[in-house]
Amino acid sequence: MTDTRAVRGVKIAVVDYGSGNLASASRALALAAERSGLTASVVVTADPDIVAAADRIVLPGQGAFADCAQGLAAVSGMREAIESATENGTPFLGICVGMQLMAHRGLEHAVTPGFGWIKGDVAEMAAPGLRLPQMGWNSLDFTPDAHPLLRGLMPGDHAYFVHSYALADGDPAECIATTEYGGAVTAFVARGNRAGTQFHVEKSQEVGIRILTNFLHWTP
Repeated sequence: MTDTRAVRGVKIAVVDYGSGNLASASRALALAAERSGLTASVVVTADPDIVAAADRIVLPGQGAFADCAQGLAAVSGMREAIESATENGTPFLGICVGMQLMAHRGLEHAVTPGFGWIKGDVAEMAAPGLRLPQMGWNSLDFTPDAHPLLRGLMPGDHAYFVHSYALADGDPAECIATTEYGGAVTAFVARGNRAGTQFHVEKSQEVGIRILTNFLHWTP
């Protein structure tokens, strides 16, 4: 049984920087909290002070790495608030390009620095004979219970992907799940209290809700 006492009344900040499925992400988080019996407030915000004070930070993202990085930089104090809060242990979840921004660099259109939290660059996928972007449902490959964010999932469970770029030359120790698209593709990363999904958890139905539930109960 999960002990919910430490996370009751959890404050969840969904970062608004002009990118990502903000409404869908906030609804999915609210549903995950409700199903797991948490009293939670989910706030979509462009206020770095709210992000700094949150118990959980979620960074959605869609589109090009460079555009998302520029959009985040344009919100005064936001990047600094995210970095400071997560350095102090606040659990973080990046979604799609939000996950990609955790890497050292993005190579889409230009060389763009990321947060540098995980090893590797975000580069165009090598998927010979397959269409890009990878769009639709694909299965996840992982070792069951290898990470708390995977609890309740089984290898072969499907998640929803939309992307043409992916993490390359990453650290296998930071990759907790992959998918297959012309070869193994990093699907889920975690290092310390920072994690990210290449797939859209907010569009991945029961699999996504399970991951978000795990995130809300996660005490790294």
